[in-house]
Amino acid sequence: MSDATRLCPHFHRAVELIGRRWTGAIVFVLLNQRCRFAGLRAAIPEITDRMLSERLRELEAEGIVERSVIPDTPVRVEYALTDKGRALAAAVDALGTWAHDWLAKAPG
Repeated sequence: MSDATRLCPHFHRAVELIGRRWTGAIVFVLLNQRCRFAGLRAAIPEITDRMLSERLRELEAEGIVERSVIPDTPVRVEYALTDKGRALAAAVDALGTWAHDWLAKAPG
């Protein structure tokens, strides 16, 4: 097998990370604005609190999302993309274009 046909481990890791269920939706929402947990939950209606919390922790651990605690009364927590997360914008836009061009049409 040539190097050209061998799967790049970095590509594979990226696809597995961003391709996890709900991760793309979270990144999509955060590309447009900082959000509190409830705002993300409202923007992605079918996601459970548990799954949203889990995905946010994973994205934070990868350096894609940052969690900010705002010391107001009551304390607020907001989520935003880091530079690493915002660098996904072109990939998310390309996927959106592909989805519009290929998935929005009736099969046939």
